[in-house]
Amino acid sequence: MTFVDLIYSVVSVIFFINTLLAIVTVFKEKRDIAATWAWLLVLNLLPGIGFLIYLFAGKKISKERIFDIKAQEKLGIDQLVNLQKEQWHEKELLPYDLLTNEAQQTSRLFLEADQAIFTNNNQVQVFTDGHQKFTQLLEDIEHAKDHIHVEYYTFYSDKIGHQILAALERAQQRGVTVRVIYDSMGSRGQSRHFFKHLEELGGQAEPFFGSKRAYYHSPRLNYRDHRKIVVVDGLIGYIGGFNIGDQYLGRLEKFGYWRDTHLRIIGNAAVALQSQFFMDWNATVKNVPESKPIEYDDRYFPLQRGQGSTGIQIVSSGPDNETEAIKLGYLKLIGNAHDYIDIQTPYLIPDDSVMEALGVAALSGVKVRIMIPSMPDHAFVYRATEYHAKELLEKGVEIYRYNNGFMHAKTMAVDGQMCSVGSANLDFRSFKLNFEVNAFCYDRQLTMQLTDIYDQDIEHCTQLTPEYFEQQSRWLKFKQYFSRLLSPIL
Repeated sequence: MTFVDLIYSVVSVIFFINTLLAIVTVFKEKRDIAATWAWLLVLNLLPGIGFLIYLFAGKKISKERIFDIKAQEKLGIDQLVNLQKEQWHEKELLPYDLLTNEAQQTSRLFLEADQAIFTNNNQVQVFTDGHQKFTQLLEDIEHAKDHIHVEYYTFYSDKIGHQILAALERAQQRGVTVRVIYDSMGSRGQSRHFFKHLEELGGQAEPFFGSKRAYYHSPRLNYRDHRKIVVVDGLIGYIGGFNIGDQYLGRLEKFGYWRDTHLRIIGNAAVALQSQFFMDWNATVKNVPESKPIEYDDRYFPLQRGQGSTGIQIVSSGPDNETEAIKLGYLKLIGNAHDYIDIQTPYLIPDDSVMEALGVAALSGVKVRIMIPSMPDHAFVYRATEYHAKELLEKGVEIYRYNNGFMHAKTMAVDGQMCSVGSANLDFRSFKLNFEVNAFCYDRQLTMQLTDIYDQDIEHCTQLTPEYFEQQSRWLKFKQYFSRLLSPIL
């Protein structure tokens, strides 16, 4: 046997073993067919290295952890869900003179798919600037009287992180109960002792699904807690796209101005946010001896009356539930549209169902506008975003590239009737791989406010054209096509 023959034999054996291991690795865990083929592509194109990538980005959350989440009842909500289902059948639940038939059907969808209660007495404030959002949040923390519940994907130990933490510590010192959930991967780089003083004061801070050293023991990139929730005294709730970090104040040169959208809610929708926090907290601390689960107490669910007129359902989704409730909500809003659909998303990597729904809407004469960033924060993700933007452009969708910093808002406004603001992007990761939460709102004034904000943002945008994509280099087009193949796992 010649040396060349020997090398050929060795390579063939390695290739065979790699392919066999790839098949065993991918098929041992249940996943949809698109993700299965994407992982087979990665594992076979990158022998050896592909398995390291899989360790970080492909390994699914354990069945035990899934059960921990499913086992948590929506404390304070479960009885209301059954009542609202009965009221829906009797047409006693919704203000039918104010809501369209489409809105009524959408509310029923969320009630059945996610046990999302409907509340119609909410007062909503919209933030699109981090300075304004954090100023108000700090003020609410300083005025808290009973408890503060905080849940963020990113809680950095930088300037604004220390400001928020100091406010939480002061609240704990004056007798307010403080609980914090943070995602260890989203908060990577943070000192493990960042929350030490808060805990010494009696507060509690736990990494989502992990030990105090969760970042080091769980390198998994997927199945992260991407929610951004704050509840103050059960009366005030925050939900949206802003995390806690200096970059969300435009302090990082890499991104420049940070354009995001967040809601401050006074009303009974805060009760639904409270219930979601309870579920996440109790699932997180189940195996943490020093942290106790939260039990139902009336003080956590103070029902309010007459604060406002906005109808809201808090809808969650994640790998603990095969019903992708937020994606179903997006599909419902898109399908309901008669006039226009305005979407802002940093990552445009929708699955076939959403792509088809957007295409059908545009081809039917609905004005569909989608706004994406002008810069990448993840290279492959941005190239996949460009690919899908081009595909939608060909179907008649208007694509706008935001040039005044980084576009991170996750919003959808439809026909001046309904809108959504939350943590879920228009991509596979938010639909299937991470834990998300959105506020779906039924309010003409709020929806038109988001539409006006959208029109203001367009002044800082470039509208993409077929010529823009045609003039791109072959190498860039190749990266877009290749990234598209990896869409189900990005």
